[in-house]
Amino acid sequence: MATLGTRPAEPPLQYRPDRSQYEERGRLRKETEDLPSTLPPGFPAKLESPLVWGGKEMQKRTDWIYELNDTQLAEIDSALKSFKALDLPLGFIDQTTFPLPNLHAELRKLSRELHLGRGFFIIRGLRIDDYSREDNMTTYAGVSAHVADVRGRQQDTRFSAGKSLIVSHIKDLSRTKDAANIGAPSNTADKQVFHTDGGDIISLLCLNPSAQGGESYIASSWHIYNILAQQRPDLIHTLSQDWPFDGFGNVERPYSQRPLLFHQPATQTKPERVMMQYARRYFTGFQAQPRSPEIPPVSQAQAEALDALHFLSEENCASLDFKKGDIQYINNHSIFHARNGFTDEPGNERHLLRLWLRDTEYSWDTAAQLHERWEHVYKDVNPEDQVFPLEPNVHKSLGS
Repeated sequence: MATLGTRPAEPPLQYRPDRSQYEERGRLRKETEDLPSTLPPGFPAKLESPLVWGGKEMQKRTDWIYELNDTQLAEIDSALKSFKALDLPLGFIDQTTFPLPNLHAELRKLSRELHLGRGFFIIRGLRIDDYSREDNMTTYAGVSAHVADVRGRQQDTRFSAGKSLIVSHIKDLSRTKDAANIGAPSNTADKQVFHTDGGDIISLLCLNPSAQGGESYIASSWHIYNILAQQRPDLIHTLSQDWPFDGFGNVERPYSQRPLLFHQPATQTKPERVMMQYARRYFTGFQAQPRSPEIPPVSQAQAEALDALHFLSEENCASLDFKKGDIQYINNHSIFHARNGFTDEPGNERHLLRLWLRDTEYSWDTAAQLHERWEHVYKDVNPEDQVFPLEPNVHKSLGS
């Protein structure tokens, strides 16, 4: 037992999960602790929804791929020309300035699928090589505006002179001058473990796949919840309690506390929902952002819960065949995502663009403990302040 004033020991925990360590920790906890055998009050024993799915079954299907036809591609090209003729900054891209009169209805159906169906889809077929970087970025934002009408910022405004960074480049920068500043795996070629980002909808456009590896993985966090609720209700308790999120050098706020798991009871207009929001690096650190030594440590239960989320996701995930010109959209409230490590070749480098989106028609209620973070992403993102960098740089991101 720690003496008064002594900081409890941090349990062994790394960014890359160790299965043997996870299994041994679980075995010891079951042998030595009196673990809760029932769920927290109000939490569902089982979620029933299209958002609950297993990866093996999902990979056998193709109904989550929406392939653009020549007529639709021509309409997108016309919308691009229409927006460029307005001579406006990219922050002014919306459903009016990037008009898609015929495709709009299809994209609205897909948004409904994001929120009330399986929780993800891919739009396939954009002709990346026919356009400039800026035109591809414009098209990406324009099509996405019909899927979700609000774009979020991906960098704290304290580090961007009050501007709102709207597009992030997901690319390996470990061989550039920025390498020493990398604090997130999205700017490396490393494996990225299962996590969520900030915001409601996470979208990625593939400008170019990697030469080898880099597969995109997704897992239903609702399916993971059901497994834990049946097999390890004690970890549902752990996930729904406060955790110490690292502020990574934030002098004013060295760390914050909130749960990883949130429950929303059904109402007259909305179904019962659970949401899990976390990124492992906030509890382990990563490269230029190591875990801060002076903040409260995670517990053995929290360390096991973190590993459980990853390994259960790994066992139940679907691998998405992510091609050049694909746009991936996932519901960040119901899906965990990850990425395999990859290898680039000169002139053939993995390069994705990322948007964080919100759809005012179908959006889920934001859990009270997430309001502050969601405001960082979505509040006062004015068109004139939106920034769309054409080249990648390491940023102090709000996300993973």
